[in-house]
Amino acid sequence: MAKEYFVDQDSIVRQIWGRSDTVLFIFAGAAAEFALNKSVDWLYFTGRLPADPIGRLFSTVSYARSIMFSEKETALRTIDAIVSIHAQVEIDRGAKIPDWAYRDVLFMLIDYSIRAFEILERNLNDAEREEVFQVFNRLGIRMEIPGLPETYHEWRRMRHQHLHANLAHSSFTTDLSFQYKEHLGAVRYWILREVQTAIVPQPVQQLLRLRKVSLLYPVLILYKFCRIVKLDAAVKSLLLPAKYKKAIRELDSPGTSKQTTAEVRIRHSLQTS
Repeated sequence: MAKEYFVDQDSIVRQIWGRSDTVLFIFAGAAAEFALNKSVDWLYFTGRLPADPIGRLFSTVSYARSIMFSEKETALRTIDAIVSIHAQVEIDRGAKIPDWAYRDVLFMLIDYSIRAFEILERNLNDAEREEVFQVFNRLGIRMEIPGLPETYHEWRRMRHQHLHANLAHSSFTTDLSFQYKEHLGAVRYWILREVQTAIVPQPVQQLLRLRKVSLLYPVLILYKFCRIVKLDAAVKSLLLPAKYKKAIRELDSPGTSKQTTAEVRIRHSLQTS
């Protein structure tokens, strides 16, 4: 009997999430937008995000990739565990995470998956963009997030509305930017900002006072050449601190062992959040 996966094995989503550089671009964009989201205080509630923002990035990546590359039942268990983590945080804080905040996170994953792949690889066609939307929409439906769009075109309209209604520069924005700089160092932080300049939509650029055009574009041409001659791993190892090198390598090698590790991390989070 053929195995059933949450994401088809030949899906464009697996291509997008199967390369470490694309995934790092996705989360560079998400890191910028998270810092501006009006519900970012929820990310500060446990204290883990400001304490280790890079570690939290890789933790989140593990969860997402566990869903993207797992058999369907494993993926559904992972999604249910993530819901339980959020429910426990709500109990601890005595408040409910807004529905629009859940939609914002889901919309970010859709948007930056498309943007990252198109910057590093090629433009997606309409069917591929619809597929990216449908995969993450299924995730949102499983999480019982209300008010989700039904099509990619409806999502685009809602995404535009969210970008203009749910973002603001705050003290959390300033602090999170400081934490990233502290953990990455000045040179790596500059690279992060240039990646963010290249990938984020205009409202995010404006609120973070980023330029309209990234200085990284000429470097990207060189990096794509490095991929051809198999030097990209060495380049990526320079972009993050040494203790994350193993995590970067794992992003290029999806497999069931990674899925199991992600589930263990989720259970640990439930026990310690």
